[in-house]
Amino acid sequence: MSNANQFPLLSGHLSLDLVNTEVVRRGVRHDLLTLKEDLFQWLKTMQEIGSIRPEQIAYETEDWLEQALDSIKFLRAFLREGFERIADGYQVSDEWSSHLEMLIAKAPFSFRLIDEKLVAIPIGEPLDILISLIAFDALNLHATGELGSLKRCANLDCVLLFIDLSGRRKWCSMQICGNRKKVARFQNRNGKRSKERDKRDNP
Repeated sequence: MSNANQFPLLSGHLSLDLVNTEVVRRGVRHDLLTLKEDLFQWLKTMQEIGSIRPEQIAYETEDWLEQALDSIKFLRAFLREGFERIADGYQVSDEWSSHLEMLIAKAPFSFRLIDEKLVAIPIGEPLDILISLIAFDALNLHATGELGSLKRCANLDCVLLFIDLSGRRKWCSMQICGNRKKVARFQNRNGKRSKERDKRDNP
């Protein structure tokens, strides 16, 4: 089974997929990155879907992931604060962008031509490389204006974020929240109809 099944992959963007490693299930918020093994699986997933190329970071060894976990979760919280602000119609501060620039500077990029594509290769320690890739993705989304299409899920209990370029999308995904709401509406309608029948049959 693919590792991608463990994480909600809604955007194809590294920074957003990191933020979406927090989910709500049955009203309880869950962190999908609680162990270094979780972070290892998330890294494998990001490589499977092409968000990270094998040439960009060597993650085969898990030795550095124990220390990396807290730093990645701190970055996730920082990104969520900015992303949710944007989704609510506000601007992020210059300090938000400056902080991402500082993180990138710790593992600046060189470039290689791979499969006829120019690929950014951060230079530094594994943790700094991973943080640099995530920070660059977030900053690039901001610079291109794609974050202007960032939305929260219409399910008020859901914390997942997504980019809606169509302007018509309501749910994080139909599988996670859309179908659930449809079923709830269907059950609600059927419940009302049942009550109405009971009133008619038992005046």
